[in-house]
Amino acid sequence: MKNLISIIFLCLTIFIVPSLAFSQKNILHTKSGDLLLEQVAEGFSVPWAMAFISDEKLIITEREGRIQLLNIKTNKRQLIKNTPDVFAEGQGGMLDVKLSPDYTSTGWIYFTYVKEHDDEGVTVLARAKLQAGYFSHWQDLLISKSATATDYHFGSRIAFDEKGHVFFTIGDRGERPSAQNLMNHAGSVLRLKLDGSVPVDNPFSKSKSALPEIWSYGHRNPQGLSYDYNNKKLWLIEHGPRGGDEINLVEAGKNYGWPIISYGKEYWGPIAVGEGTHKKGMQQPVKTYVPSIAPGSLLFYSSDTITDWKGSLFSGALKLRHINRVVLDKKSGAVQEERLLESLGERIRALAQSPEGWLYFSTDSGKIFRLRPR
Repeated sequence: MKNLISIIFLCLTIFIVPSLAFSQKNILHTKSGDLLLEQVAEGFSVPWAMAFISDEKLIITEREGRIQLLNIKTNKRQLIKNTPDVFAEGQGGMLDVKLSPDYTSTGWIYFTYVKEHDDEGVTVLARAKLQAGYFSHWQDLLISKSATATDYHFGSRIAFDEKGHVFFTIGDRGERPSAQNLMNHAGSVLRLKLDGSVPVDNPFSKSKSALPEIWSYGHRNPQGLSYDYNNKKLWLIEHGPRGGDEINLVEAGKNYGWPIISYGKEYWGPIAVGEGTHKKGMQQPVKTYVPSIAPGSLLFYSSDTITDWKGSLFSGALKLRHINRVVLDKKSGAVQEERLLESLGERIRALAQSPEGWLYFSTDSGKIFRLRPR
């Protein structure tokens, strides 16, 4: 009888203890309380962006050009057909995805991707409708004037406001002066109506020396964009050079300084980029990162689910491999920073807030995770 009890106890030890150890390992202790880290899926190829099209389904873009639909409850995935050819070179490829604010009535899904134009890559804003596993009504709303011979700094993230406008970002395309040249789209945030037309109240809509789509300029490579609907503010995060990543509050017609002012250094030596960190007529960032974290996304957390997080900005860090949380005060100042999941060791690419207020994120290694209340 004693031997039987010993065997049962041994079996329980083998099967229960590792389970408990695994559970403890995936509990994240944060300033906002204990959260549970769960891996949802894996096997994607650089999942660059994701968006919830329902409570159970995520639409996911892969930089190489594919777009998939993932059921987060069954792990069933579906490759969506009828996608455009993409320029999947360097940092180019299929980039952001966002549902239109009127998605439930119109079905429009917006994308940014890189298209080949005369053997060079340009960032494009497009939209399409998803029908039974394929895209219909694909429309390239704006093929930007941003072509260069380089294969990096394409941007590009999308955000919407409450007035029927879509914003999207483009990097300087590896040619620094372009970010100060208003006759191209490089190094800019662009603003359009949902149908792709130019709003008459855009800051340069009547200028002969600027492209009418430009909303702000002087950006290096903004790969994060998010809109705060409550306070009607557009937030952006961009890559600096060696140091000097920036969080900016984006306003119409403003110049954010790149490459004339920067908090970063040259890659080839400890030499400051540009003329300094300040110049009259150029905007100061809300926050800088020295050294760089290499931000690949930005999310304004608006849910009540994790109370302390509401109103915070979240960014996925590629180089320093963590989720970066920034607490804002009532005057839009950055007053506190928290670095989550540093021990995970993953390049964190995309962020998405689920309908129930959980934080989903993707990694360049092809995994999808979520953080939720324990």
